[in-house]
Parts: sequence; structure tokens; C-alpha cells
Amino acid sequence: MKSGFSKLFESAKTAPKYWAKLSFIFLGISSTLWFLIRVIPKPSRATYPCMQAASPIMSGFVLWILAITGSAVAFKNAREKLLQGKYLVAALFIILGFFAVNLYKTQSKANNLEIWYKPNAPLGIARGLNPGRVVWGHNPKIASWDGKTGFWWEDRFNNQQETDNLFSQTLFHLTNTQNEKKSWDALFRFFNKTGKNHDQGYTSGEKVVIKINQNNTDAHQNSNEINANPQLILSLIKSLVNEAGISEEYITLADPSRFITDNIYDKCHSIYPNIHYIDHNGGDGREKSTFVENGFVYSCDFKGMTNGLATCFIGSDYVINMAIMKGHVSQGVSLCAKNFFGCTNIETDWHKNSHGSGFSQNREGKRQYSVYPDFIGHKDLGAKTVLYLIDGIYSNKSLNGIPDSRWSIAPFKNEWPGSLFASQDGVAVESVVLDFALALWPDAPDMRYSDHAMEEMALANNPPSGTVYDPERDGSRLTSLGTTEHWNNLTDKKYSRNLNKKGQGIELVYVPVNMK
Repeated sequence: MKSGFSKLFESAKTAPKYWAKLSFIFLGISSTLWFLIRVIPKPSRATYPCMQAASPIMSGFVLWILAITGSAVAFKNAREKLLQGKYLVAALFIILGFFAVNLYKTQSKANNLEIWYKPNAPLGIARGLNPGRVVWGHNPKIASWDGKTGFWWEDRFNNQQETDNLFSQTLFHLTNTQNEKKSWDALFRFFNKTGKNHDQGYTSGEKVVIKINQNNTDAHQNSNEINANPQLILSLIKSLVNEAGISEEYITLADPSRFITDNIYDKCHSIYPNIHYIDHNGGDGREKSTFVENGFVYSCDFKGMTNGLATCFIGSDYVINMAIMKGHVSQGVSLCAKNFFGCTNIETDWHKNSHGSGFSQNREGKRQYSVYPDFIGHKDLGAKTVLYLIDGIYSNKSLNGIPDSRWSIAPFKNEWPGSLFASQDGVAVESVVLDFALALWPDAPDMRYSDHAMEEMALANNPPSGTVYDPERDGSRLTSLGTTEHWNNLTDKKYSRNLNKKGQGIELVYVPVNMK
């Protein structure tokens, strides 16, 4: 006679679904125990990427247990009440039973870690002096904040010299030079040659506006929430003035919908007092932003849309987009394209601004209109952008709050990321940073299908949604705004041009700075 275990094994051999259930139970128990053992002694470990990866498996398992027990109790009570003739109470128990089952199914779908995309499947047309190149500079000596003392942005926790070094090394590898002056000349010359059809670099008197991200501000006073990095901004301005040779009066630092806080203004203004510092309210040395009515119109109408565009961007010759690596509810991430939203006349309180159908991807994967091609393709925003930068020196899984995202994946060793991402291809740099976000924050809200916006931008001439992207509504349809794809895996981080230099898509160049 076969033992119970033997019967179980024999039946399992012919029932793959049985093994799937066993695997789910095993992973659920293991993830739950691992999470509790690691997090209870030290709650801050809950932010570690390995814990974030275990969290959705654990929550799915716990919900599965609750659904089984809850539905079983509910249906059992329903049966008893039916036999007793208490039909109304029985109906209520039946509803509760189905609610428990549906809750598990809904949450399981939300926490499904199944990858919905294919790696190394490039779309669109790569842009830049080196097409599709994204440079990832990494300097672990920049950020040393302990997460508790003072403010994360203070000079005692952020090494200005090392930040300067990170910026210059990133610039060198983007342009294949070893001189900042030559790097800027290469960037401006390529931009003018491809966008304006004349082969020349920056010309004196041309205006450059830098869009920073101060989304988590409501006044000029400092806070500890994640916003633009003061040291990185100073590195950029120093390079523009001292190396690119741009006079201060032709440079504007702006976030027209928010506030330039004292930590940025005081640091930069003390060295470069003639730069224009523009924010929503002005005052305290800042200039008040003005807007041009109907300066920005979307390709599709949607509720709550704004159409005023900051005058400083309309009057500029070049734009530098300096975003922050952050997550964002309803969108997955908030990067360069979203950073341009702050150039419109939106409310200073971000809670009051519409983030409806144009900003969110469909949770079922259905293709739909995205506002991001309109931002990246607009004649006064993305079409003027000579350089895209994404600040990953601290980064954050959520849109706001105090930076808390240390990275345990190689090569970060559970330290602050200390990274800067740069590209002339706005779609490519967003795609690379999204891959990091998907790997580091798998349980962040709305990550699934967050790459659909990148695909709409890459294929803006013929997007998956079928939208006709024409942000000026002048009958001129957008062409491809850049290239997008996913890397091959987290360990190698290889894109199509890394695997084949003659291929299409993205080339990721890793630049380790002071790693010894």
C-alpha cells in the first residue's frame, strides 16, 4: 500500500497546477517569515529592495489565507442560516464570502510580479550625438546623510567637490570628451545642427533655462522632503558659466509652479547673483513667474487641463531638464516628462492638480492617450531641450517625503544611490531609470504598464494608442521622440546597443567615480 506522501507525489507528477500551489504556499510562508525576522528587529529594513520584493508575495499569501478562511466561514454560516430559514442573513453571509474571494483576486492581480514586457525590444528612433546613449554616473562619496540628523541636503552630508566630479565625468562620457568646454560645445552644436540646421555651438546672448523639480514645496522655507539637490544644481551652473562660457544674465533657474527654497537660492545666488531665479510667487530675491495664455495645449482634451505656459520657457533658446528619480502614484514614476508639467500654470498645491486619464496608464494594459509625448514634443519644452538629467543622488520610492531609499543591489552596497543619469534622448533616459525603479521598488504603486508612456513617446508618429500627437494643434504631427526598451536583466543591465554596437535602441554607459 502506498503511503499518503507517495500518493501525493504521484498525483503531483501529473498535476502541474498542484506544484504551482505548493510553490505559492512555500514562497508565501518563506517570504512572511523572512520579512518578519528581518523587519521586526529593525523596522527601517522594510525599505530595503529585498524586503520590498518579498512584501507583495507575503501580502498575497496572507490575503490568500484570509480569503480561504473568511469565505469558508461565511459560506458555512450562509448554509446554516438557509437551513434555519433566515434568508436575509444567509444572503449577507454569501455576499461576504464572495467579497473575501474577490478581495484576494483583486490584490493578487495588483501584486502579480509577472513581467509584462520583453527585454531588448527597442522601439522608436534613438537621439543624440551618440544615439540612444544614457550615461549613469555613480559616486558613493557624495551622500553621507545618516537618515536622522539635520537635513539630507546640508553641506556636511553632501560633498560639493565630489558632486562636481560626478557631473563632469558624466558629461565627458556623454560626449566622448575629457574637457567640459568641449563637452558643452558638442552638445549645443549637435542640438543646433539637428534642430536648427546650422552647425554652431552656443552663441552669446542666447538664453538657457533650467527646469528643476521643487514639487514638495509650499514656501521659500527649507524642508527635509525630497526636492532638487542644491549641490547638483550648483555643479550644473558652475559648468555652464565657467566652462560653457554663458553669462549669468542669460541663465534662468526655474520652477514656475513651485518655490525655489532657501537652500538652493542662498547657495547659488551667493556665487551667481545675476542668474534669474524664477518661481511661482517670487519675492525674497526670486522673480515671479508669468504665463502665456494658451501657450500649451494638449493633443487631447481632458478634465482639469491647464494651458498657460511659463514665459521664461517660451522666451528661451535652450532648456535643461533636471528631474529627480521618484515614484508617483497613478504613474509609477515621475521623471523628465512629468517635470515639464511644472512649467504650466498649475496650482502650487499639487493635490489640487488634475492627474487624470492623460497622466495615468490603464491598469488593465489598454493603450490610451498620454500627456508625456506632448511635453517632450512641445516646441518650447522638449524640442528646446539640449540635455536631460535625472538626479539619483538620493531618490525616493514615493513622490514626496524624506529620502529613504538606500539601494542594496550591486554596486550600491546598501548606500544612497549617489547617481546621476544624463542623455540627449529624453525617452531613453526615462526608460533606463524606470528599469531601476522596477527592480528596486516592485511594490510601488502603479508600476505595472508604466512603460506605456515611454512607448507612446518613442512611437509618437504612430503610437500604440492611435492618438494623433500634435501639442501645438497646428496640423504638424510629432515624429518619434526617442528610443525605449528594457534591459536584459538586473545583473548585466545591457541594452541593445550594449549587446550590438550597430544595433538600435539604448546604450547604457556606466561611469564609476571614486569607487576605490
